Amino acid sequence: MPTGKPAKNAPAPTTAKVFPLLPPTGPLRLSGKVAVITGASRGIGYAVAKALAIEGCDVVISGREPANLTRAAAQLRKEVHSSAKILAVPCDVRAAQRVAGMFAVVKKRFGKIDVLVNNAGISQAPTSIEQTTHEMWRDMLDTNLTGMYLCTRAALPLMARGSTIINNLSAAAKQIFPNFAAYTSAKMGAYGFTLSIRNELIPRGIRVTALMPGATSTDIWQTVMPNADRDVMIDVNQVAQAVLYAVLLPREANLSELLLTPTVGAL
Repeated sequence: MPTGKPAKNAPAPTTAKVFPLLPPTGPLRLSGKVAVITGASRGIGYAVAKALAIEGCDVVISGREPANLTRAAAQLRKEVHSSAKILAVPCDVRAAQRVAGMFAVVKKRFGKIDVLVNNAGISQAPTSIEQTTHEMWRDMLDTNLTGMYLCTRAALPLMARGSTIINNLSAAAKQIFPNFAAYTSAKMGAYGFTLSIRNELIPRGIRVTALMPGATSTDIWQTVMPNADRDVMIDVNQVAQAVLYAVLLPREANLSELLLTPTVGAL
């Protein structure tokens, strides 16, 4: 009969180790951290830079157009009320030498990278494959895929255990859209790249997140679908908060994939 006493030689009870989901709410949860965000003069990239800087993270923003980038940096300094440093470095992610030059500046100024957000990307107007020019094809792959590879390769020597890479892929990484062959190929290739480096970097303790936002209200829709209903789209700040969540997770946790879509579904 049961006696209520522990069995002889029974293993001692264990207590599970519980990690807090996020650091306590409060100011400057990313103080002392350094983030590099490509394609950050506007849209999602700018919103991510702002969200990280508000938490005290030093941010390096890049983009192709120096004038737009300068204006973005000035606006960030007005909107962010923290001690975060904001550095603007013009860079065309399609060019290996320019990418190397940008990360040389980061190394000299900060000596490390805690967060890399590969956000630079372009889209296209609906175009049949017969009308897709070689120039369009190359531009899509060079910006959306090769640029991600070049920036990741240059950043990794500055990244230590606990660092995070966020690759902005778009929902097109998994969902097929006709008449977007170049864009879809680039994004699906970037998804494969993300999966590969995620496994490769596990032993180094570097986290990799595939960010896949659906229709998000940015200027890119002027090219893709000028008459699209922007009111039902995701706001860039909502995407930025999702990125912030992934970055703030304890180093033992990696948010591998993040698919964020409008509640109305695909447009």
